[in-house]
Order: sequence, then structure tokens, then C-alpha cells
Amino acid sequence: MFAPPQIRSRRVRRVTVAIAALVTLAAVAVGCGGGDGGGATLGKKVTTTTTPVVTTMSPPSWQSTIATAKVPTLEVFDAPNAAKPSNELPNPWLVDPDVPDSKVTQVFLVKDQRPDGWVKVLLPVRPNGSTGWVRASDVTLTANPFSIKVELGAHRITVMKAETQIYQGTVAVGAKATPTPKGEYYLRVLIRAPDPTTVYGPYAYGLSSHSEVLETFAGGDAEVGIHGNNDASVLGKDVTHGCVRMDNDAITMLTKQLPLGTPVEVIA
Repeated sequence: MFAPPQIRSRRVRRVTVAIAALVTLAAVAVGCGGGDGGGATLGKKVTTTTTPVVTTMSPPSWQSTIATAKVPTLEVFDAPNAAKPSNELPNPWLVDPDVPDSKVTQVFLVKDQRPDGWVKVLLPVRPNGSTGWVRASDVTLTANPFSIKVELGAHRITVMKAETQIYQGTVAVGAKATPTPKGEYYLRVLIRAPDPTTVYGPYAYGLSSHSEVLETFAGGDAEVGIHGNNDASVLGKDVTHGCVRMDNDAITMLTKQLPLGTPVEVIA
């Protein structure tokens, strides 16, 4: 799989963090080399809205639930009512620890809910697929009709809204030595690139997954991303360090619709 590279830059423009606030990131774990192996400085976090969660006995199969942290430190437990948390996640988290303005709210994909006030969520940590329990009172739950499927063998990405396909296209995926990890993940952060002509294209989504063959990449933790490209000829090929590259116009369109927390299924 590919491990998304961390991207470093010494120049930092600080601005107020808000919806679509511009940030110059010194270390982003989203994006991937491969082919040209080029780097990019990514900025401008982009956020989209979600609808309030719909509480029903039997939600439709296409509906997922996003948990958005609403406390400064989110305690994660191995089991409901465990004596102590196994992890504490800062909220918001810093995309680049060296850039105070690069803050993003913690979001998670919900895997289970209990009536006694506990929510099981997919975590953006190693190993891939890790889960934990959080207090329902510490998060806001929203219903989400969007989903993404990446088929590695077919080099294809499909985006659905409920039961309607809103996009399908060809992608580049991880090379044999650095494959894109299979599994269930979610969109964790969206970054807009100040320079859309780099290997990352105009936008990059950072996923909750990490490379399973690379411990680090470009100074970061080898997170995987879905992003644009600067060479459309690589689409349909196995050339990245694990990231998924897609059409620039398509990812630009999707950034206006997909909320963070949207599930991403990566299959063979």
C-alpha cells in the first residue's frame, strides 16, 4: 500500500481557522510520491456540512454515521465502562504539529452504538482497522448518505450518495512494493493545495489508514490519501507509494459534497 508523504515547508501563513481557512502545512501526511516522487505544500482545510443524525430502528443499508468530537480531549476506551481510557485524542488535532493554525476537528466513522451511552468508532491509528469506544456525550452524531469504494485491481473509484452513483472513474494505486492497504477507512481531513500543478493536484483527502509497508514517509507517519494528480497518464496504473490518485476535476467536484467521516472501502 502507499504511505502518504509528509510535506514540509518553512513558509507558514497564519490565518484564522474557519471553514475553508487557508493553512500552509509544513508536514502533511496526505499525498504520495510515486512516478515523479514530487512533494507539495498543501493548505486550506476544506469542510463540508452533514445533516443531523436520523434515529431510526432500521436505518437504510447505505447510511453511515459520523461522530464528531465536541470535547477538547476525547477519551477512547477499549471497552464500554473500562476503568481508564486506552487513548486520549486532542481535539482539534494539528495536521502539522509545527503549524498552530493547521487545526482539524476529530471525526470518526461509527461502527456501533449502545443504548447506555457508548459509541464504537473506527480510529485513525495503527494498526489499520483499530476501533475504540467513546462516550456518546463527547461526540455529535450525524447521518451520512455518501460512501466511497476503491477497487485496486480494476483501478476504479466509485462514489455513491445513498443508492445513486455520483462519480466513477479511473485511479492510480500503490505500486507492488508499496501497495494501497485494503480495508475500511474514512475521510479524515481535506487539504487544498496552493499549487494545483503538483503531484497532489488541487485537493487531497487524508484517510484514517496508514501504509502497511512504510513506517514513515517524507517525515510523517505514512498516512494514505486520495488526491488529484499532475500527470493523468498514470491513472489506471500501479505507481504510487500507496495513495490513490484520481481525476482533478472529479476530486474538485467531490470536495463540495463529501463530508469528513465518509466511509472508504478499499478492496482487491
